Amino acid sequence: MRGVDGLVALCVRGDHEINEVKAAKLAELPGASVLAEEAEIVRVAGTRPGFIGPVGLPESIPVIVDRAAAVLADFVCGGNAEGTHWRGANWERDARITRIADLRKVVDGDPSPDGHGELKLARGIEVGHVFQLGQKYAEALGASVLDEKGVSRVIWMGCYGIGVSRIVAAAIEQNHDEAGIVWPDAMAPWRVAICPIGSHQSEAVREEADRLYAELTAAGVEVVLDDRGLRPGAMFADMELIGIPHRIVVSERGLAAGTYEYRRRTESENRSLSREEILSAFV
Repeated sequence: MRGVDGLVALCVRGDHEINEVKAAKLAELPGASVLAEEAEIVRVAGTRPGFIGPVGLPESIPVIVDRAAAVLADFVCGGNAEGTHWRGANWERDARITRIADLRKVVDGDPSPDGHGELKLARGIEVGHVFQLGQKYAEALGASVLDEKGVSRVIWMGCYGIGVSRIVAAAIEQNHDEAGIVWPDAMAPWRVAICPIGSHQSEAVREEADRLYAELTAAGVEVVLDDRGLRPGAMFADMELIGIPHRIVVSERGLAAGTYEYRRRTESENRSLSREEILSAFV
């Protein structure tokens, strides 16, 4: 790495990776981990990247060793000459240590910092931010408070935010299928979609769909009535694409049987429910 006063050697095990955030906090580095240029490495260490090792490095280069690497014995490392490696190397006897620090990224199976169990890595979705701003802006703004002794102190500032659009994107990423979005009830633009079949030809279907829509709306249910007059296939496909959690179909056949055709967005089969069953499910 390119340090404040020249090259800095950071040593980790071959199966580990440098954590650049941790490295950037080292006093020897300029507040950010900066990889050294190959020309500088060749000039100072006498070899190209890929064959660098801690054995025989110039005294001008600090050697900071990760904790997991510092306990190794009889290890293999670069020989500081192109195409060469050392075998059976040991710290202090063959390679000096300037100091030991926590440098590496954690991996699956590492002991938990609280001493209970092991770490497990998993993908996450960023939906908010927490920034520690320190006192930079507080000093510029003259923001201070009196402590318990009445002494004026510049405050420490932080930023905390939840990204609404990120939450929407995260919910869709976690809840979808080949047909479209599968909204959780609490996030859906409408909880229930009423889909009348043939409402432009059947006054009974139209009136029943309007009546059901009015009842659910009056009960505080977020409901949408699809009155575009589309064919069932296109209408259902739109509702699945949008991701409405519950679909109620009103049809002449259902009216004759005294039922509605109901399907939850996460289910593959329709169910025939009576008016009382529909109302009790959502009201």
